[in-house]
Amino acid sequence: MAWDQRLFQEPLTLGSVTLSSRVILAPMAGVTDWPFRTIVKEFGAGLVVSEMVASRAVVDSVRNPVIRRRLRLFDPTQESPPVSVQLVGYDPEIMAEAARFNEDLGAHLLDINMGCPVKKVVKTDAGAALMRDEALARRIIRSVVQAVHIPVTVKMRLGWDGEHLNAASLIKIAEEEGAAAVTVHARTRSQFYEGHADWKALRALKDGAHIPIIGNGDVTTFADAAQLLEESGVDGIAVGRGACGRPWFLRDLDFYLRTQETPPAISAAERLETVQRHWKRILEYYGQEQGVLLARKHLGWYSKGLPNAAEFRLAVNSLTDPKAINAIMQDFFSQKELQEAPPKF
Repeated sequence: MAWDQRLFQEPLTLGSVTLSSRVILAPMAGVTDWPFRTIVKEFGAGLVVSEMVASRAVVDSVRNPVIRRRLRLFDPTQESPPVSVQLVGYDPEIMAEAARFNEDLGAHLLDINMGCPVKKVVKTDAGAALMRDEALARRIIRSVVQAVHIPVTVKMRLGWDGEHLNAASLIKIAEEEGAAAVTVHARTRSQFYEGHADWKALRALKDGAHIPIIGNGDVTTFADAAQLLEESGVDGIAVGRGACGRPWFLRDLDFYLRTQETPPAISAAERLETVQRHWKRILEYYGQEQGVLLARKHLGWYSKGLPNAAEFRLAVNSLTDPKAINAIMQDFFSQKELQEAPPKF
C-alpha cells in the first residue's frame, strides 16, 4: 500500500475546526442544497460544503428580506456542525462583508470559490478567473480571512489551462494570507469536467504545502480513492459527483479508507428509506411544485444502474403529482431484485 491508512484513522484539523472524517462533500451548484447536505451529513461525512453563494447577493440580502428568502441562506438551526459556506465573487470588500454575515448566521467555515469554470461566473472575474489574477486572489483571501474568526479555505483548480498551471503559487498565497486548507480539483478550467482528473499533479502541490491539501475529481469508487491517494498523498478527499444518488458513498468510503475493508452494500430497505427521506425534505424545503421538478434529477441518480431504471425515470419525469410519484418510487425501490441482491457500486 503506497498511502498511509493510519492517516484516515485520524481527524483532520482545519484551523479551529476538527473533522471526524477526512472525506468531504464537495460543493456543487444545484446539488449541495439543504436537503442533500443534511442527508449526506447523517451518513457521517466529515464536512459538507454548500452550493456557491454569490457574495453580492448575500450582502444585498442583508437589507432585503425578499432576496434573503430566495437565497435560502445557511441556517445553523437546521444543520449539524460542521458546515462550510462557499462564497464566490471578485470584490474583496463585498466578499469580506458576505463572510461576516455568514459567520454571524453560524457558519463553521468559509470556502472561497476560485475553481468554478462556468462562463457566467468567470466572465465576472470570479471563480476560476481568479487564478488568472494572483494579486486579486491574494486580496480576496486576505480580506475574507481578516473579516472573520472562523477558518477560511480555498477551492481551486490546477490552473486556467495547460499552459498556466499556477496552483502551487496560489497555494503559497493562501498559506501566507492565513487560509486553513486548499481543495484542488485536479483539472484546469479549460477542461471543465472533461477527460480525467490528473491526480499525479496533486503530489507536487501537497509536497510543497504547509497546510492541508484536499484532493478532488473523479472519485466514484473505492479504487479511485486509493489510486488518488497513492498518486498524490493528499490529506483528504472531496467527493462531488460520486455522491449524487449515493449519499451513503462518503460513509462507505470513509470506512474503506480507515479499514481497507469493503463495507456491505446498502440494503434495499435503507436505500428506500434514504430516497424517501430525501424526497420529503426536498418538498418541505422548496414546496411541492418546485420540489417535484428539482427532485427529478435526484431520483434519476438514485435509480442509476438498477433494474427498470429507464422506465422509472420516464414515469417520474412525466408526473407532477407528489402522491403519484411517491407511489411509483415506493414500488421501484422495493423491487424483488433489490431485495435479493442489492446492487454494489
